[in-house]
Amino acid sequence: MSPEITKHNGKVHSSPLRSMPPPSSFTPVTPHLAISPTVSVVVPAMNEAENLPHVFATIPQWVDEIVLVDGNSVDDTVAVAKRLRPNVKVVTQTGKGKGDALSAGFAACTSDIIVMIDADGSTDGREIINFVGALVTGADFVKGSRYAAGGGSDDLTINRRLGNKVLTGIVNVMYRTQYTDLCYGYNAFWARHLDTLDLDCDGFEVETLMNVRAAKAGLKVHEVPSHERNRIHGESNLHVVRDGFRVLKTILKEWRRQPAPPQPEPAATPAADRGVA
Repeated sequence: MSPEITKHNGKVHSSPLRSMPPPSSFTPVTPHLAISPTVSVVVPAMNEAENLPHVFATIPQWVDEIVLVDGNSVDDTVAVAKRLRPNVKVVTQTGKGKGDALSAGFAACTSDIIVMIDADGSTDGREIINFVGALVTGADFVKGSRYAAGGGSDDLTINRRLGNKVLTGIVNVMYRTQYTDLCYGYNAFWARHLDTLDLDCDGFEVETLMNVRAAKAGLKVHEVPSHERNRIHGESNLHVVRDGFRVLKTILKEWRRQPAPPQPEPAATPAADRGVA
């Protein structure tokens, strides 16, 4: 075990590093990469039976747990999910809205890392490794960005693009962040920060709430580029003006709220160690 070398007041100090987890605790990702933390993916869905085959096909096999939150679908969403992944964990939503669905899904997760993606085919599960990679190398909360270098969107209308830009600018000024994309539903975080995020909203403003609370709590937030694709089947429930005002209301409301303290990193264990090999 090699020592960690640091400098303080011009003097060199050394301290022992934590022991690496045993090889058996790592999950192979590629022939050259393995991770120690476990990963859950939360997929909120309502009447997305036609889209789920496309969505599930992109989620890597090394993901430990898929949690499908069914918003009381009237199609075969649940049956299709179980056929595609027999070990999928299905949670039936009791409330309404995306924020409520995500809260229910997060509560059902059992892994060290939680990733949230959409069920309409707009988010690519093959990008999950980028989010997990940022977390295991030091981030607390990782947000996808369609505006970061390498990102993009096939689905942003002029109104959505303008609204997102204005709202992102407001958050950056009010909360001293440097976000490039505020209203995007592809995010990942360490499960121990669930209490810090403390989701208590119902609608599409949930992404903004998470981004703002992560910043207020002093979490290490990292953006990774992501490419948003068009919805494959069906129509979106997003309403630009209505949901834009809900996002703005959330931003202003959070300004007066006392932030929750971040949770410290737990003692090193094979499952929770931020290990990459």
